[in-house]
Amino acid sequence: MSPSLSKKHQKLVDGIQAGKKRSIARAITIVENDEETAAALIEALYGFSGKAFVLGITGPPGAGKSTLVASTVREFRAQGKTVAVIAVDPTSPYSGGALLGDRVRMDRVAADDGVFIRSMATRGNLGGLSRKTVDAAIVLDSAGYDIVIIETVGVGQSEVEIASTADTTVVVLSPEAGDGIQAMKAGLMEVADVFCVNKSDRDGADRLVREIQNAVMLPSNQKEESSWYPTVIKTQARAGDGVQELIAAVKSHEAFQREAGRFESERVRNTRLRIGRIARDTLTDRLSTGHQQLLDQLAEEVVARKKTPYSAATELIEQYLRNAHKAD
Repeated sequence: MSPSLSKKHQKLVDGIQAGKKRSIARAITIVENDEETAAALIEALYGFSGKAFVLGITGPPGAGKSTLVASTVREFRAQGKTVAVIAVDPTSPYSGGALLGDRVRMDRVAADDGVFIRSMATRGNLGGLSRKTVDAAIVLDSAGYDIVIIETVGVGQSEVEIASTADTTVVVLSPEAGDGIQAMKAGLMEVADVFCVNKSDRDGADRLVREIQNAVMLPSNQKEESSWYPTVIKTQARAGDGVQELIAAVKSHEAFQREAGRFESERVRNTRLRIGRIARDTLTDRLSTGHQQLLDQLAEEVVARKKTPYSAATELIEQYLRNAHKAD
């Protein structure tokens, strides 16, 4: 048993390892709410993770992402894979919980024993990807799911954030809302490994495909010769059309990355970014909670123009480091 975990929480770890959905759900609640045992729980589970393939699905609201995810889950299950889904939603201003409730759209697949679906709120993260999403993915990974799908709310920086979390990122667009132009302007060319033009039975789908293909070939989007170029797949998620082709494109990207020796190096890069984010968040929390009196004093001096914000920040950090040195 981990020295940081009580018998109760060690039992939770054992339940997760056994694939018990109630234990998995409880563990995700712990990390999502940042309960006292969250870090110790992830420590206990981390050694059992790293085996799942993480698929990111993002794109503008209304593109049909949730329907596409449900169809993708069904196809993965037909291939014998177990699948977990984290649907990252905006935060409810009343409950603090997920607002859209994508599980409502996935009821049929959610009843499958080989499927686990959880909605998570962004909890005020402006990027659109919950700070605790990766921890939830670790819980699901350690529970033995073959595929972990993270569906983002598709606003702000969520596309960039999902690309630094997933092994393969699918950007979903639809023909109706000028999404082709949006893709070119929003930097999606940099994060998409696969483009999915959903609702392909509607007018403008073929034009959107051509726009994306042309954008991929623009000089500003050119990559090294040995790099992966995003493929474009047409789907009609509600009918399940094109979903097999989409999964085949995802698998092609995975195989390409592995053969090129980039799969693990990308995971190292993503993990390096995450360590930096955790370190910054931890330092920010400690500076703001442990040095409130000094922070208030510095703020008054900055307003009075006795100090600049930069010199005040330096003084705050130096004080923190002095205190940390004394504690050692």
